[in-house]
Amino acid sequence: MGNPGLNVLVALEAISYLVTAVGLPFALWVFMQEQRKEREKDDEEIYLKLADDYESFLKLTLKHADLRLLAPPEQQPAYTDEQRERRHVLFEILIAQFERAYILVYDQKMSRQAARLWQTWDDYIRSWCRRSDFRTALDKLLEGEDPDFQRYIQTVAREEAARPAAVNDPTSKA
Repeated sequence: MGNPGLNVLVALEAISYLVTAVGLPFALWVFMQEQRKEREKDDEEIYLKLADDYESFLKLTLKHADLRLLAPPEQQPAYTDEQRERRHVLFEILIAQFERAYILVYDQKMSRQAARLWQTWDDYIRSWCRRSDFRTALDKLLEGEDPDFQRYIQTVAREEAARPAAVNDPTSKA
């Protein structure tokens, strides 16, 4: 029957090969799944922070309701110099927010989850780029901003400017 001690060693060696062949790939798979979950959690946290910042911006628009920033441009009053300055500052805050979202969320090759998160920001950016007053201010607003972000938002602004007028009305349901 042979040496029982040798048989045990051979069996242990076979088990160690089996553990290595099966266990190591499984451990790597578990590690990669945990890493993916962690990245998704980080993406969600970034998204929630950016969403909170955008909510704060909307509260600023309410605080400065006399500027009627959420009304179509043709329904806005003739601005005083002080109102034009406040509107420009609010647009600067908005551009900074959009750039931050672009840098933190946007990527040419996004995961499905990241693409979902980015779609909200793309919608916000498109909504503001439908406004002729915002598009007119873009050249000055984009000075010194990230070049990729500049190209992105200028492309969106051109696309939105080319849309039919009824679609460009931010109050429209189109």
